[in-house]
Amino acid sequence: HHDVEDQGHWLASSKRAEFFGLLGITNIRTFVDPTNPKRVALLMDVPDLDALKAAMESPAAGEAMAHDGVVPESVVMLVEA
Repeated sequence: HHDVEDQGHWLASSKRAEFFGLLGITNIRTFVDPTNPKRVALLMDVPDLDALKAAMESPAAGEAMAHDGVVPESVVMLVEA
């Protein structure tokens, strides 16, 4: 989950599917917090968690987050136990 500047813009953006698709990530689902329009979340199938972690540190991730209005310091990643 993470915060965004504009929920409508974030929901409409195709940037996340483009970025995550290159990593083989599938089944991307979006969620919004009904009590906080700045908080959103993703649930997705990640074939390689290490590749995702590395990609999230890349300039491409920064560009994608900036495009989508993601507040980078708010990103929290959870994994299925």
